[in-house]
Amino acid sequence: MATLNKYTKFIPYLYFLSIIVYWFTNINQTSGLSAYPILLFGIPFVWQLIKPSRKLNFSLGIVFVCLSSYLILAYFFDLLNIVDWTESSQKLLLYGGLFVFSNFAMSLWMVRNSIRKEF
Repeated sequence: MATLNKYTKFIPYLYFLSIIVYWFTNINQTSGLSAYPILLFGIPFVWQLIKPSRKLNFSLGIVFVCLSSYLILAYFFDLLNIVDWTESSQKLLLYGGLFVFSNFAMSLWMVRNSIRKEF
């Protein structure tokens, strides 16, 4: 159990790295060479796995909390019918719902990790 608790702080970084790898492979199959800049988004997360930094962790967490909060607001606007969405946008909202809420949870986990005393 102690080893499990030791490695749980790396779960958000592995989550975001897996999303980046999935995004890269999906775009690479359709667009080819233009997908390689997507891999640059993974550098901060790999850096956090190799040499953790509390400041980088906090800034990554806050950035992704803000982005996820913005997307959660889009869901609330959809529920209240404030904004008229096209059918393809509604399909994207439906499929991306789990993704958005898991991003929010993982980014809050990163902020919690940066606030804790030991890292």
